[in-house]
Amino acid sequence: MKNRPARAAMTAARTMFTALLAGLLAFACLLTAAEAQERPRRTLLEMLFGRSEPDIPYQPPPRRTIRPPRKRIAPPPRQVVVAQPEPPPEIQKLPDAKTILVVGDFLAGGLGDGLEDAFSTSPGVVVQTRSTVASGLVRQDYYNWPQQLPAMLDQLKPAMVVVMIGANDRQQMTGDGLNEKFGTDPWYLAYEERVQQFGRLVTNHHIPLLWVGLPPFGSDQMTADAVKLNQLYQSKVESVGGEFIDIWDGFTDENGEFIVTGSDINGQQVRLRTSDGVNLTAAGKRKVAFYVEKPTRRLLGDQASPDIIRLDTGNQLPAEQVNLPPTEMEMITRTQPVSLSDPNLDGGAQLLGGAPAHNSVTQSPRDLLVEKGQMAPAPTGRVDDYRLPVGEAPADNSTK
Repeated sequence: MKNRPARAAMTAARTMFTALLAGLLAFACLLTAAEAQERPRRTLLEMLFGRSEPDIPYQPPPRRTIRPPRKRIAPPPRQVVVAQPEPPPEIQKLPDAKTILVVGDFLAGGLGDGLEDAFSTSPGVVVQTRSTVASGLVRQDYYNWPQQLPAMLDQLKPAMVVVMIGANDRQQMTGDGLNEKFGTDPWYLAYEERVQQFGRLVTNHHIPLLWVGLPPFGSDQMTADAVKLNQLYQSKVESVGGEFIDIWDGFTDENGEFIVTGSDINGQQVRLRTSDGVNLTAAGKRKVAFYVEKPTRRLLGDQASPDIIRLDTGNQLPAEQVNLPPTEMEMITRTQPVSLSDPNLDGGAQLLGGAPAHNSVTQSPRDLLVEKGQMAPAPTGRVDDYRLPVGEAPADNSTK
């Protein structure tokens, strides 16, 4: 009993010592962890044999401050001003300008646009287009051209008529007791009659007729049919006094194949046909009109000139001499035209300034030689004078 206080004191001392030892161990662990953070870890060899160099306290690399990239402010886009060419001034048409009437289907409508562009600078020509997109010579129940055309001729009184039709005619022909499928012999016979009848409506009015053929198409079958129709148009139109305009080569390549892109009227490569292989682009319409423009200018003559100021068939003077004063008009020298094949027709037989040949009484040495075979003796002393001097005997060169 007497030893219990002593044992309790010893137990308390042990407990305090244990707590103190645990605190020291914890503090040592904290110091070790701090050192481990301040210096790099040692390898196993360094722990066993030590380092040859003194420990250098580890210094972490300085932290780099990453700056956000600067936002580049894009400069405002420059406004490029493209100089637009000034449109040409509109030419005022003359009150008595001659009319070109264009009739037919959707291709004729494009041709009319091209002709308006071609003659936009000609005051003496007006283009009037009367086209119906889905019309033709087969479906007269839809649009009857033989009934409509005479009224147009009486109303517009055209100087010439341009026809482009047939792209919609590849279908069954009905009406007037007909019910024929396209491509049969009876169909072609009936179609020939309708083409001839349509052409006579123009030529019987004593109006020049230009019939424009069909171009090739993107479909091979349509192209083959267009070839047959063009042959029919040419034979029947020419039989009634019209003129057939062939545009086929302008829309094919060197092998005769259909093309979408080709040369325009200036030789530049452009798109001539639309994606459907049937319709024409603006450049294609102008190219068709280019084929029609030449015979049209031939038929209209000076009326299609851009320099004409008034239509007067009796006026034979150039445009720059029309408005001259009367005194200057009297001073103009007028000469009769000279024929290039036979100049004698204008009364002239010799060149301007030529003089008649001089008639000599004595004959020239040339005349004596040619006509009589006589040659005058050479002058004395000339190289071809073989005469001996007077009184001189010829030398005797004979051998004895």
